[in-house]
Amino acid sequence: MAKKFIDIMDTTFRDGFQSVFGARVLMNDFLPAVSAAKEAGINHFEFGGGARFQSLYFYLNEDAFTMMDKFREAAGKDANLQTLSRGVNTVTLDTGSRELIDMHAKLFAKHGTTTIRNFDALNDVKNLEYSAQRIKHHGLKHEVVVTMMDLPPNCVGAHDAEFYEKCLREILDSGIEFDSVCFKDASGTSSPEKVYQTIKMARRLLGDNVHLRLHTHETAGVSIACYLAALEAGADGIDLAASPVSGGTSQPDILTMLHAVKGKDYDLGGLEVDKILKYEDVLHDCLKDYFMPPEATQVSPLIPFSPMPGGALTANTQMMRDNNILDKFPAVIKAMREVVEKGGYGTSVTPVSQFYFQQAFNNVMFGPWKKIAEGYGKMVLGYFGKTPVTPSADIVELAAKQLNLEPTTAPAIDIADQDETKSIAYTKAILEKEGIEATEENIFIAAACKEKGIAYLKGEGKVMVRKNSDIIKPATKSGSNQFSVTVNGHNYNVEVADGFDNFTLKSITPAKESSQPKDEPKAVSSTGASNEITATMSAGVFKILVNIGDSVKAGQTVVILEAMKMEIPIEAGCDGEVEEILISQGQTVEDGQLLVKLK
Repeated sequence: MAKKFIDIMDTTFRDGFQSVFGARVLMNDFLPAVSAAKEAGINHFEFGGGARFQSLYFYLNEDAFTMMDKFREAAGKDANLQTLSRGVNTVTLDTGSRELIDMHAKLFAKHGTTTIRNFDALNDVKNLEYSAQRIKHHGLKHEVVVTMMDLPPNCVGAHDAEFYEKCLREILDSGIEFDSVCFKDASGTSSPEKVYQTIKMARRLLGDNVHLRLHTHETAGVSIACYLAALEAGADGIDLAASPVSGGTSQPDILTMLHAVKGKDYDLGGLEVDKILKYEDVLHDCLKDYFMPPEATQVSPLIPFSPMPGGALTANTQMMRDNNILDKFPAVIKAMREVVEKGGYGTSVTPVSQFYFQQAFNNVMFGPWKKIAEGYGKMVLGYFGKTPVTPSADIVELAAKQLNLEPTTAPAIDIADQDETKSIAYTKAILEKEGIEATEENIFIAAACKEKGIAYLKGEGKVMVRKNSDIIKPATKSGSNQFSVTVNGHNYNVEVADGFDNFTLKSITPAKESSQPKDEPKAVSSTGASNEITATMSAGVFKILVNIGDSVKAGQTVVILEAMKMEIPIEAGCDGEVEEILISQGQTVEDGQLLVKLK
C-alpha cells in the first residue's frame, strides 16, 4: 500500500525569518538558498506577507514586491508560493478599508503569489468574508484559517475542540469560498490531544476531499507531537522550516520531521534526506553572518501560560535589544498572562499577540493598567471585531476612559471605510504632496507603512540588520597576545596563546569599568514642572513636533518616541519657549535623556 502523500510547505523564508531574526533578512543574502531548496525538491514555499511585508520597509530598505518577483524567478513558475494575510488587517496591524483589502489581493496576485493563507486573530468570521472574496476574485487560491492556542490555567470558554468546531461551522455557514483549511497555532501551545480532536472534527465536517493542514511552532516544545497527532487524525499538510531557522521559536526542522515519521505510512512531500542536507548547508552559509538571538533557539516551558507566538517573540526581543531594555523581557512575558485573561481570549497571533505584548510591556514599564496600549484598548472595545469571550468589564471601562472611545459592535471593516485616512484618495494626496509617483504599489506601501513607507519611497530608508560583523567591533591589541574586544556593548579582555597554525584561547574576562563616575541621566519626568523635557524610556525618536523659538504649553506633546511598535508622546511639563532641541528624528535615546530644553 502506498504511503499517504503529505504536502510540506517550507516556511523558512517567511515564518522562519520572522521567528528567528524578527523578519530582518536581506533579499540578496537568502536568494541562493531558494534555488537550493528548489533543487532539493521543494515546490511549496511561504515567501511573503505577515511581518515580511512591513519589515522590509521598516528595517531593510527593500521593496517587498521586488523581493516577491525575484523569489518567483528563483523558485520557478510552477512553485506554489504562499503568503500570510490577517483578514481585514492584511499585512498591517490595523484594519484596512475595502479599497485597501482589494488592492492587497490584486498586488499580491500581480507579484507572484499562488495562495493566500487568510486568518483572523479573533476568529471573527465577519473579518474573513470580504478579504476571502477579493482573494478569489483576483485568481488566487484561498486558504481559510481557524487560529488556535492554549489558554492560561483556569481560563475557560474558548480554545478547545468545541470552540474550533463552532468557528469552522461559522465559516461553512458564511459561504466563504476556500481551497484549503488550516488550523494555525502561532504560539505552539495547543496540546497534541486537542490537535488530534480538532483535526478529527474538521475532517468529519469537511469530508475527505478538502485539503486540511496544521501550522504550529516549536516554542512550547510539543510541535512534533502535535504534527504526528494531526497526521494521525487525517491532516494532508504541515509546515516545516530548514536549519538554522527551524526549531525553537520557528517550525520544526524538515529533517527532524522526516526522522519522526520513519516507519509510518506518510510520504513527506517526496523529500529526501541527502538533498535537504545540501539545501540546509547552503542556507547556513547564506545566514552565517546574522546574529542568532539565543531566545530563538530555545523551548520555553512558560509559553503555555503566556502564549507568545514564535513569530512575534524575537521581533519583540530584537526591538527591546535595540532600545536597551531586554532585561525587562521576562517580566513582560510574566505580565502577559493577566493581559490574556482579561482581554477576551483572542488568539495570540498578530496583531492580537502584539496587542497583548504591548499591554504587558506597559504594565511593566508604567505600572499595572496605568497606561492602556492603543491596540489592546481598541480590541477590548470591539474595534477589531468580536472577541471570543467578553473582556473584563473593568478593563473595558479603563480603555474607554483612557482612549476616549466608546465600545462598539460595528463591523471592523465598516469602521475602516468611514475613516478618511484609510482611503486611496487620502494616500494618493500624500504621495503627490511628497512628489512620489502614485502607482498602486506606492499607494499600498504608503498606506500600510505610513511614515516609514513614505521615508522608503523618498530614499530615506535605513538598514537595521543585526549581523555579527556589525555587532563585534574590531579587536584592539593591548599586549603581545592580549586583546580588548567589544561585544554587544560589553568590553572583554582576551588572551590567546600561539599555536602551530592558529591561536588557542587562554582566557576571556569582563573588562573592568573605569573608576571615573559616569554622568547619570537626569530622571526628570516629561510631565514634571521642569524646563527640561526628557525621555520616559529608551526608545527611538519618531517625530519632533516643535521648532526652536516655538511657544509651548504645559501638557503639550513636543516629541513622539517609538518603542515596541507603539508611539509614546512626550509632553512639556510647563509653559515656555523652545530654546534647544538636542535630538534628531530616527535617533535612539535613553531613559531620562534630555530631549528638548525650554526657557
